[in-house]
Amino acid sequence: MLLIYTHKITPRFSYIMRHMFTKILGIKIILTTTVEDFIKHKGPKITYTKQPLQNEFFVRSNDLLFEQGINAIDISINNWDGVPAFFATGERSSIPFDIFSASFYLLSRYEEYLPHVKDVHGRFPPTESLAYQNNFLKMPVVDLWALKLLDALKEKFPDIKKVERKYTYTSIIDVTTSHCFAYRGLVRGISGFLLDLVYFRLKRVAQRIKVLFNPSKDPYDNFQYLIKLHKKHSINSMFFFQFASYSTYDKNVSTNNNKFKFLIKSVADYSLVSLATSYSSFGNVELIKKEKKELSVVINRPINYSRMRYNRVDIPETYRDLVEAEFRDDYTMGYSSEIGFRAGTCTPFYFYDIPLEIQQPIIIHPFAVHDYALIKEKNEATILEKIELLKEEVKKVNGNFTTIFSNELLGGNSKISWLNMYTKIIKRINV
Repeated sequence: MLLIYTHKITPRFSYIMRHMFTKILGIKIILTTTVEDFIKHKGPKITYTKQPLQNEFFVRSNDLLFEQGINAIDISINNWDGVPAFFATGERSSIPFDIFSASFYLLSRYEEYLPHVKDVHGRFPPTESLAYQNNFLKMPVVDLWALKLLDALKEKFPDIKKVERKYTYTSIIDVTTSHCFAYRGLVRGISGFLLDLVYFRLKRVAQRIKVLFNPSKDPYDNFQYLIKLHKKHSINSMFFFQFASYSTYDKNVSTNNNKFKFLIKSVADYSLVSLATSYSSFGNVELIKKEKKELSVVINRPINYSRMRYNRVDIPETYRDLVEAEFRDDYTMGYSSEIGFRAGTCTPFYFYDIPLEIQQPIIIHPFAVHDYALIKEKNEATILEKIELLKEEVKKVNGNFTTIFSNELLGGNSKISWLNMYTKIIKRINV
């Protein structure tokens, strides 16, 4: 049991200490503000204040965990034995950086509360992030800091006990367009056919005709292949289906289509199925609830996991909406256009709501790879190399590696065969 002394126990302090020690390192902790209890404690202990009490393990605290609200923060990035870090502590501290405040800054998405220019979909751009601007987006720095802290603690307390964790991989399949041509209705089918003719997309015309007589030939219908692939390689997989009305950005098969419902049920027999919320539901909690309820009726089981369309997250409102809709876990924390760790971690964490200064009851599962971030790469070798490097970063800390691929891209026409590419990735990534 590790005793942690500080001058004031705040919600931020409790949140980050329990995450760093309990969640990442598997070390049980007790928090105290009583000097006498700290001095009497015979086991491992640390102080997190401005000044040490004795000759103990001491981390000089930044003010961030004792403040409220959002304030302007001057951040200078330095190097800690090959790992970028910030909030330097000075010579008397047992470690050179206040990694607790730095981790809170990244996990709470503090920078997303600060003034920034959103993209066309209302998202926080990766180029605005501290990690992107300082070249550590592809490193799970929070987890790396935790392990460096552990090494320092072991020098002082060789008998300190932790729970070892294992590297895990989760493959998420986004299904916002289950079929390219099949089951899309007479009006949408004829309209698409005419548009393809007008623009001389003869290959698509031929595909449409083929699918018309055999719907199983639809290029996006790769579900049975994916299920068999995941089973063969013992992959933990999740399918997120959009179940929403048609709109400008929501163009899936009609929710009234029985064959679409049967598809969802059949996938749910072999893999976890949950909700990819519609573009239209962004900021509309009642619509999120409606989509969740209707999908739950189809698979006849509760829907507990969410993904936001286009990875749209507006901090903190999006997570408040998901909590109100009674989601327990979300898989939207990442970037569509860049690979890496948006929150600086490969470990699931509870969302901390800064304006309310509380830990919200929803676990955020960060992903490291979104397939559309890979489209700009010119060849398969480069893609595999980049994913392999990310995987190795996660394995260093025995974290959770999560990727997002859509059945739409996997079944699309491009120079790279994405379904073959995905198969190669699966073979490499789960070891």
